[in-house]
Order: sequence, then C-alpha cells, then structure tokens
Amino acid sequence: MRGVLVRARCHAAVDRTGSGRYPLRKELQLNQGFTVWLTGLSGAGKSTIAERLAPELTARGRKVEVLDGDEVRTHLSKGLGFSREDRDINIGRISFVASLLVKHGAAVITAAISPYAQARAEARERIGGSQFVEVYVRCSLSELTRRDVKGLYAKAIAGELKHFTGVSDPYEAPENPDVVVDSERESVEESVSKILSELESRGYVSAGVKAAV
Repeated sequence: MRGVLVRARCHAAVDRTGSGRYPLRKELQLNQGFTVWLTGLSGAGKSTIAERLAPELTARGRKVEVLDGDEVRTHLSKGLGFSREDRDINIGRISFVASLLVKHGAAVITAAISPYAQARAEARERIGGSQFVEVYVRCSLSELTRRDVKGLYAKAIAGELKHFTGVSDPYEAPENPDVVVDSERESVEESVSKILSELESRGYVSAGVKAAV
C-alpha cells in the first residue's frame, strides 16, 4: 500500500492527461519568481513603466520588488562612476539582488539603462534564463532630447558631457529582447499590457485581473 501511495503521488505531480492535476503545476508556476529587466536609454520611460507594472502584478497576487537604477546608485552602488567597469559592477549588483529575490518567489522589476549586452547576458544567466524577461524600452534620440527638461542630451550632443549613454557612450540595444515597447508611439498602459501578456504566456501571472485605480 505504501508503495502504491508513493507511485500515485509521483504520477499526480507529472500528470498532463487532463485528469485535473495539471492546475497544481500551474499554481506552482504562479508562485515562481521572475525578473522583468527594463533596459533603455535615460528618459525612455523605464521607471514610469515599472511604477505602472508593479501594482498590476500585486493585483495578480505577486509579491513585487522594484530595483530602480537611480535608487540603486544612491544606496547600493554609491561611489561608482560611469566607466564601463563601474557600469558593469552596478549591473552585477542589481542582478545579484534580483537573483536572491527571485529564489524566494518575488516578482522583481529592474529599471536601469544597462547599456552593455554582455552585462545583460550575465544578468540573465545569474537570474535564470526562463525567469529573466528582457524588455527593451525603445525611444529615439530626438524624442529623448525633446523630453529632457534638464537639457542633458543637448549638452552631451554639444560635447559638454562625457560618458553620457547614447551620445558620448555606447548603448548596445538588445538584438533579441523578450518584449519590445516603444514609449514614443505607445501609451504606458499599452507597454504594460505587452509585458503582462508575455508574463501570462509563461504562466507567471494570471490573466483578466486589473489593479484598482
């Protein structure tokens, strides 16, 4: 009898024949941690999307943590500059914290420029390929310059600012991101909807739930 029970339990864990046990597997997937990695130029809208996405995930029962690039530089990466080495160290720290949170079932949203493809690839490997959702927040340089009330893009274009990503420092746009959103042509709601669709397709969130306005 004991052997029969053991076999029955093992069978239930892998049964995909429509016997009613697959939802258990789905529930476990909904509790698995993941990271939405928002990458894009300064001013593209990463933080805004993160702010709108977080309550949507919370409404779907996920425990959410947001790692904003500016806040990380203030607290976790204070003292780092903007050389390639320092930028890679910063991204490494973000991915390390994200990986720990993911292991404990959190839904993590990171919003950092993360300009170099190699650093993003290392972040994906550290967090776990299937649990890493790379979202490219695309926006043209002309639109970013128009939005920039501080005039930083104009100064960088004029040669007055060094190490400014997208102008005097490179930004390596993702070649095969999991999601592409265009903040120049889409509303924030449309961009968030694209990300949620990807998460739903992976079984990380349930469909048809909206955050309270």
